[in-house]
Amino acid sequence: MFQLGYHVSHEQFTPSELLGYVVRAADSGFKFALSSDHFYPWSEAQGQSGFAWSWLGAALAKTDIAMGVVTCPYHRYHPAVIAQAAATLLDMFPGRFWMAAGSGQMLNEGISGKPWPTKDQRNEALKDAVHVMKRLWKGEEVSYSGHFEVREARLYTLPSQVPLVLGAALTQKTAAFLASWADGLITVNQPLHKLRGMQEAWQNAGGNDKPMYMKLQVSYDAHPDKARQLAFKQWKTNVFESDLLSELRNPRQFEQAAAHVKPQDMDDHVIISNDPEVYINQIEEYRKMGFTAISVHNVNKQQQAFIEFFAEQVLPHFED
Repeated sequence: MFQLGYHVSHEQFTPSELLGYVVRAADSGFKFALSSDHFYPWSEAQGQSGFAWSWLGAALAKTDIAMGVVTCPYHRYHPAVIAQAAATLLDMFPGRFWMAAGSGQMLNEGISGKPWPTKDQRNEALKDAVHVMKRLWKGEEVSYSGHFEVREARLYTLPSQVPLVLGAALTQKTAAFLASWADGLITVNQPLHKLRGMQEAWQNAGGNDKPMYMKLQVSYDAHPDKARQLAFKQWKTNVFESDLLSELRNPRQFEQAAAHVKPQDMDDHVIISNDPEVYINQIEEYRKMGFTAISVHNVNKQQQAFIEFFAEQVLPHFED
């Protein structure tokens, strides 16, 4: 079943604000929510960084929709601790929590002070971390030595079923790497030719029968010029290729990198419009490509207006 969800951006709002927004989104017809998991925001203008794992319990208790989180489960965190956190949420809210696991960014993981591995090393560590978590969720005692260390770990509070763990990818190479072992793919919107290349890489490497999710970045305001300026103010530090996104250490460096970004540069990364047909047509394109769940992220701070607009003019088109 195709679903549209609401993206929860901890980089841009306080946890208490986000709790109010996700309740409104759920009440307005969004079918799920997807939470970021940041230590730093991408820029000083965004200005927040609440702890997603504390917030998720409150949000699940306040709503009746499913929720996911995009996280790196092995560098800043230990995979056994993330497995325990997920199992706890699933005990309280059975069937309503899932994860998207990625190889991480220096922006968030660098605070640990540990050496920052190459992308290939991070990918292998991610694969091993997910394998460790799945064994723990099944009740096994796990020891592991390699990219991280696990010593005789065992969970006593187990989920009723192993949660879905999607693999997060921004490139064709990463999508192909994930295809053989992740439960599904999650990516962000890009120009269609790039998305088709990623879809082909994913399916050719073994992901053909697995779900594809997307985080869709939009900027809505009743006045399109204002929507563009608001997107530029909040999201100009997020327009770079994945190699750069994963290597910068703090918001100041992202702002320096974005010094020459212009408002029109946002177009390949954010859908900017006040026309519901623009959003409907674009989402239909993604659905035709095989995406089964799309989490919509309004990258500007006008969240209430966005929720009302989508609830009234976009979501009804996708109701079965």
